[in-house]
Amino acid sequence: MAKEVRLFKSKERKTREEVVAFLHELADKISTGALVLSQGTEDLQLELPENLTLEVQVENEEKKRKGTEHSLEIELKWYDNDQSAKGLTLK
Repeated sequence: MAKEVRLFKSKERKTREEVVAFLHELADKISTGALVLSQGTEDLQLELPENLTLEVQVENEEKKRKGTEHSLEIELKWYDNDQSAKGLTLK
């Protein structure tokens, strides 16, 4: 099994409006094919290919003290020199 290396991680509590603003900015950067993730003095520069794999997952997890935690995970994946694409649409 290949070793996974975490290059960057961020976890922040934000208002829904702040999340929307971040996602709009992220979408704009993805459309250009390049983005920089920054936190403190840490920067990670990404060059994105034309074709990406989009993975969307929704989970519920029971927490003993707080009740049900809901999560919506949006993940982009790609391989070097990958030219394939599949279709997912929002309704």
